[in-house]
Amino acid sequence: MFSGVSSVELEYDEYIPPNSNKTERPLVILHGFFGSKRNWQSLSKAFVRDLGRPVYALDLRNHGSSPHARAMTYTHMAADVFALCKRLSLSNISLLGHSMGGKVAMTFALHPETPSDLLKDLIVSDIAPVRAKVSGDTVLHIEAMEKIEASNITSRKRANEILEEYEKDPSVRAFLLTNLSANSNGSPLKFKVPLGILKEGRPEIESFPYAPGERAWNGHTLFVKGTKSKFINRHNKPLINDFFPESTIEELDTGHWIHAEL
Repeated sequence: MFSGVSSVELEYDEYIPPNSNKTERPLVILHGFFGSKRNWQSLSKAFVRDLGRPVYALDLRNHGSSPHARAMTYTHMAADVFALCKRLSLSNISLLGHSMGGKVAMTFALHPETPSDLLKDLIVSDIAPVRAKVSGDTVLHIEAMEKIEASNITSRKRANEILEEYEKDPSVRAFLLTNLSANSNGSPLKFKVPLGILKEGRPEIESFPYAPGERAWNGHTLFVKGTKSKFINRHNKPLINDFFPESTIEELDTGHWIHAEL
């Protein structure tokens, strides 16, 4: 556990190869904002088959089935990941993070208390180590989800209709609605994620805990950029090299949701 930072016990799905190895050279996967370990089920199965290594897909705090807790900072989220690695006795991990999860992964790599022999490889999917405003869409998505809860509706169809006023892309709406809890006895639909905490935490999600020149990680790092996405661009590529001198950037012909579009 990182000094002075309280962690929560994260939920996870594990995918174990035929040799029953659970701890050596695992791939640990961190989802993005409003995501969950469920988003990575198909790819996790493919990774364990193709790599022959254990795969752990995590629910970060305030997402999926993991605990709800204030202090929605990257340092707290990285501490949660560190606590899980310690609890499961994982070693020589490859850490893959998308978007918000990518910033958690970078924070984990850069943190001075991360043991040098714990992290072997870092893979960051379509995000840079920047302090910048998140997409305006995120603000609208939170507003729409708040409206859905306030409407006391019981139908997912009606929830989708409300969301459509704010988000026209049906695939994005379907992604956001994976956060709805199943309702029983005709009770109003609620979201599994704590919208209030996530709304409060937005300034932290937009930020990054380290300034250029403050920290660097010299391990093997791969950044994957969606060609149609602007989250990694010519303005922030120098920052990537400042923080991660041994990094390479590869591009795939996708938007921001690389793992869902391939």
